Amino acid sequence: MIRTLLRVLGPEYAPPVRRTVALMAATAVAEGLSCALLVPVLRALFGGDPGGALPWLVAFGAAVAGYAALRYLSDLSGFRVGTSLLHGVYHRLGDHLARLPLGWYGPGRVGEVSVMAGRGVLQAIGVIAHLLAPYVSACVTPLTIVAVMLAFDWRLGLAALAAVPLVAAATRFTGRSMAATDAERAGRDHEATGRVIEYLQAQPVLRTGGRTAERFGLLDDALHGLQRVSRRMTLAVLPGVVGLTLTVQAAFTGVLVLGAYLALGGGVGAAEVLSILVLAARCADPLLSLAELGGTLRVARAELVRLDTVLRTEPLPEPARPIRPARRDLEFASVTFRPDGRRVIDGLSLRVPEGQRLAVVGPSGAGKTTLLQLLARFHDVDEGAVRLGGVDVRAISTEVLRQQIAIVFQDVYLFDGSIEENVRLGRPDASAAEVRAAATAARLDEVVERLPGGWATNVGEGGALLSGGERQRVSIARALLKDAPVVLLDEVTSALDPVNEAAVHEGIERLMAGRTVVMVAHRLRTVRRADRIVFLDGGRIVEEGTHEELLRRRGRYAGYWSLTLTR
Repeated sequence: MIRTLLRVLGPEYAPPVRRTVALMAATAVAEGLSCALLVPVLRALFGGDPGGALPWLVAFGAAVAGYAALRYLSDLSGFRVGTSLLHGVYHRLGDHLARLPLGWYGPGRVGEVSVMAGRGVLQAIGVIAHLLAPYVSACVTPLTIVAVMLAFDWRLGLAALAAVPLVAAATRFTGRSMAATDAERAGRDHEATGRVIEYLQAQPVLRTGGRTAERFGLLDDALHGLQRVSRRMTLAVLPGVVGLTLTVQAAFTGVLVLGAYLALGGGVGAAEVLSILVLAARCADPLLSLAELGGTLRVARAELVRLDTVLRTEPLPEPARPIRPARRDLEFASVTFRPDGRRVIDGLSLRVPEGQRLAVVGPSGAGKTTLLQLLARFHDVDEGAVRLGGVDVRAISTEVLRQQIAIVFQDVYLFDGSIEENVRLGRPDASAAEVRAAATAARLDEVVERLPGGWATNVGEGGALLSGGERQRVSIARALLKDAPVVLLDEVTSALDPVNEAAVHEGIERLMAGRTVVMVAHRLRTVRRADRIVFLDGGRIVEEGTHEELLRRRGRYAGYWSLTLTR
């Protein structure tokens, strides 16, 4: 488990963790050795010279004080290292999630990442701060006491030592019993979290449908599933916990019986037997806590494994010798893309000269948005190449590629902050004048003027306090401020009212001026001014040409155009 923890944390955190574990182990040994001093104390008290116990009592007090100091230092080290690691893991996880390809964020990832970034990280890092010290103590202190018992009387020591493999076997059995349901419980946990998020997001729909008093079936099913698997986990662990308790009690009883037999036979003095039994009783408490600690550690270890799995997920590879493109033309060269074995783009080839506009149209599921994602390198192609300025996007560094491309999607996400902060995401170092100019070009200034907070108006989580058209204007202003030479547009006006659509179109025209553009649109009126139009279906180009050429051919595009006119 420590290896997994160090792998999750990264090499820079390994030294403090190792030092903390070593300090905890030394503390546990000191605890066992301080308990060992009870033997001469009790021997003197119950022997012929009670006054001889005084030096041993002083030594025992000094040993306890030393143990207390070590315990304080080890606990303090655990808390400090745990706090430092928590900060580091959150940063490492956040940085890694930002580098993972967009294709990784499939269905169910919201719930999984929410659980992982919340309770999962806290449980994993809580191992150092809260669990590791008592677990090390429960393992090392009894072994130290057994070693002391061997030194005082090898027969009683061997009797205690014989219990070690039995306790280890019971603990291992409990772990295996729990592991069988760990993965299922984690899956149910993630599913339930995702359903809770879905339930909250679906409130407008549920209330509009008059179903506020009804239970949300999918959420109920997820919670009931979580309840069932939790019950199975409890029943699976119960035999191991009972078995561990019986093993510890049986070992103590065996030492007690052997000690009584040796004392009655005269092989060992009563004082020695009493001392050994006190030590054996001291072993029992930490051993009995192993079941509870082990269960908690297994849950934490499962979270560590999931964190490790995510952190070991490879981001898209960076080029060893990145190339900066000198031109701004775009090209798809025999591109095939098969996410999860499903062919979305099939041997597609096309080229967009620098400064021209390409419009991509076609039915839903044809692969239009995927083309934009491949250009922005949200995914890597399976075959062929996507090129910017004649350079394969895989040979361009991520930072440079992002600088070359501005993207405006249909679903705009705004961060919970002011309008100005969201616009500045396009170029954080832009001056106030540049921000205002971009806002004016996107007609965002009209929105700002009518808001009581002006530029400082908070947009809410996801931009919920703004309308769809207002969010699009913020997105266009952000893209204008970025001033990238390549612009990708994805259905930016498909859900806007006429007023906002006109404003957004005006902003889009300014954004596209002098740039290489690839736009996806269902409303074909928005693509008439494109230099070239391709009709996509099944990941292949069915037709291509200008608007007038495609209408004269009376093919698929002409049919789509006729449908838009009749709406």
